[in-house]
Parts: sequence; structure tokens; C-alpha cells
Amino acid sequence: MVCSISELQYKEVIDITDGTRYGYIADVELDPQAGTIESIVIRGKPRWFGLLGREPDTIFPWTSITRFGEDLILVDGQQRRAPLSPAAGSQES
Repeated sequence: MVCSISELQYKEVIDITDGTRYGYIADVELDPQAGTIESIVIRGKPRWFGLLGREPDTIFPWTSITRFGEDLILVDGQQRRAPLSPAAGSQES
């Protein structure tokens, strides 16, 4: 099965260990030098209708993906990691 990056946003991410439904892919992190996808990002849920911001994003390394399906992606939730802070990314030049 061939899948473009834009098609990933329509696939729901589900944890194989406990069945948690994280939502849909909002973004991917790429390594431009290696030409690889490093991780997938699921946007945090809005707090109180979005007026109080959002919960933190959920990020899964590419190695945590166990299976791609037509409508979903199965991941090992034990490998998820915390998002990088915006300040850390802006220090690179």
C-alpha cells in the first residue's frame, strides 16, 4: 500500500496496548538530511471549547508504528514522547 503524507491526516492513531484512540495525525517531523519521517504528531484536544488553549500534543516516533491500515495506524503507546518546547526549536540556526 502506497500512502502520501497528506493522506496520513485521515488515519486514526490507536494504541495496541490498551486501545486508546489518540485522534488523527496533524503533522509529521522530518529529517531533511536523511530524507526520513522521524515521528508523527497528534494535536492535543481543546480545553473548554478551545478558550483555554489545548492539551499538549502527542508524539510517536516512527519506530513505534506497528501497522498501517486503510483507515488507522496502530502504535505502541509505551514509546510516545513529550513534545519539544517551541523555545528549544528556535535556538537552532
